[in-house]
Amino acid sequence: MSLISVRDLRVSFATPQGRLQAVDDVSFDVAPGETLGLVGESGCGKSTLSKALLRLVPVTSGRIEIEGEDIVPFGPRALRRIRPKVQMVFQDPYGSLNPRHRVGTLIGQPLSVAGWGRRQIRDRVAELLEQVGLPRDAAERYPHEFSGGQRQRVVIARALALSPKLVICDEPVSALDVSVRAQVINLFKDLQDRLGVAYLFISHDLSVVENVSDRLIVMYLGRIIESGRAAEIWRRPAHPYTQALLAAAPVPDPKLARQRRRLVLQGELPSPLNPPSGCAFRTRCPQARPRCAADRPPLRALGGAQRVACHFDLADAAPAPVPSDESACV
Repeated sequence: MSLISVRDLRVSFATPQGRLQAVDDVSFDVAPGETLGLVGESGCGKSTLSKALLRLVPVTSGRIEIEGEDIVPFGPRALRRIRPKVQMVFQDPYGSLNPRHRVGTLIGQPLSVAGWGRRQIRDRVAELLEQVGLPRDAAERYPHEFSGGQRQRVVIARALALSPKLVICDEPVSALDVSVRAQVINLFKDLQDRLGVAYLFISHDLSVVENVSDRLIVMYLGRIIESGRAAEIWRRPAHPYTQALLAAAPVPDPKLARQRRRLVLQGELPSPLNPPSGCAFRTRCPQARPRCAADRPPLRALGGAQRVACHFDLADAAPAPVPSDESACV
């Protein structure tokens, strides 16, 4: 059984300009102990999707099953029972921590809400600090006394306080210096190996996602346009949008960077208030044809576990595979 199963999820918001469809008919599963990567440029609905999974924004329609229970109809009391199973690490470690509280209080807040005793909380906070690579006496210090990477470790410790089965990581390293990103990514991997926790890892940085993910989904304008095993998509992307994302990813070897074929997108991301007819990507797609304006392509199966929302077989147009920078996460 899947740890979390999302089916036909839609999230929309009323605005003065009309109805904004932020998440449109999204379905996926996360298995216990795996990492599912989620990529797409700003405005594609990644963060809205992550907040919907925690019921932090209202769901318009669809199902979100956590260990077989659909939490969409749940009220506040029922959600309080479910939320320890799913926690979140937000993008900004500076804005995620209340500067007026000591680190020990911040990490212990979920435990206090869950009814733990004072001594139990103190012992658990010390254990969590050690798990994320911080000294026990860090509990007595304030967030401003730590670097950005250390603050994100505090945020991770707080997310793990109640031993969740899934942690949603919303751009967890994008606000950090490049020099500490690899350290935090390695911490996520180590915690997963030790604790068996599953991750939904959201990022616009494809090199990060490729290094941590077992499977990958690519979103564009609220919809999934490609999914499959991360290694398969990285080696042979099928959708023109995925091809463009991979072609734009930095390559550490200048010679390989010059040799690989570029796929440059034209124009800007369309407004979700007025999405294009048919395939939402057609206004920027170099392979667009008349059928793309008339019919919205469903996700269809390719070889293996890979699925793509495109009417045509464009795999031959994919950029040449580029080795990932394995040294970035050592």
